[in-house]
Amino acid sequence: MQIILLLSTAVGLSLAMTLAWLIQRRTGLSGWIDSVWSAATGIGALAVIVLSEGGQSDRKFVAGVLVALWAVRLAGHISARTAGAADDPRYAALMEEWGAAASRRLFRFLQAQALAAFVLVISVYAAVINPAPFPGVLDFAAIAVAIVALVGEAVADAQLARFRRSNRGRTAVCETGLWRWSRHPNYFFEWLWWVAWPLLAFSGFAGGITAGLSLLAPVMMYWLLVHVSGIPPLEEHMLASRGARFRAYQARVNAFFPGPRRKIIVRER
Repeated sequence: MQIILLLSTAVGLSLAMTLAWLIQRRTGLSGWIDSVWSAATGIGALAVIVLSEGGQSDRKFVAGVLVALWAVRLAGHISARTAGAADDPRYAALMEEWGAAASRRLFRFLQAQALAAFVLVISVYAAVINPAPFPGVLDFAAIAVAIVALVGEAVADAQLARFRRSNRGRTAVCETGLWRWSRHPNYFFEWLWWVAWPLLAFSGFAGGITAGLSLLAPVMMYWLLVHVSGIPPLEEHMLASRGARFRAYQARVNAFFPGPRRKIIVRER
């Protein structure tokens, strides 16, 4: 029964990303891809929380609330940002690189995103079937981490949106608020949110081998955000559009983990 649930979820995620591909082909706006991905991942995770067998009902309830908050906020934010905006520079660069094969390669790329979403859903599943009594110390830690991550990412997104509105058409670099301590605080807090799931999975240390699957989420998200589809293409775009100003920002501020600013003098022009 659980295998059928997980396989059905995987098929649903694949279909959702096929829909995202069709929307991008119709509108030319790649930002909708991330909106669909966020919503689909949230729905998939909620499905396994509600329909999975075993686990503690209170832990499942808390997990469901956290997933719903994450999915609604992230999908809503990306949708609002995408509406009426230019194409996402990361996807635009990929489409240009792929040339005549762009449509076909984008479809395959989005199916890989569906697979990544399924890995995240597996991590949620591993957490909510934990049979240990709820709440435990690690449950409280998980809730705290998740709330800090949700608030931190929302604040970082709001600060960047406000900066963009006040610097429309300029080549300035956002270096205010959380952006003074990390070049990508929104990515950092997104990764931190997935750190909460191993804490839920290992609470009471009763989850057995299955609990280890929850580690897939933070490991994969760190790899994707820091080394693959997050920071590298975005910073390449920023260097091309901001030049020396962004290089100076790179020299002063950590890329991912928030930390002290470096006192390095770099000529910005």
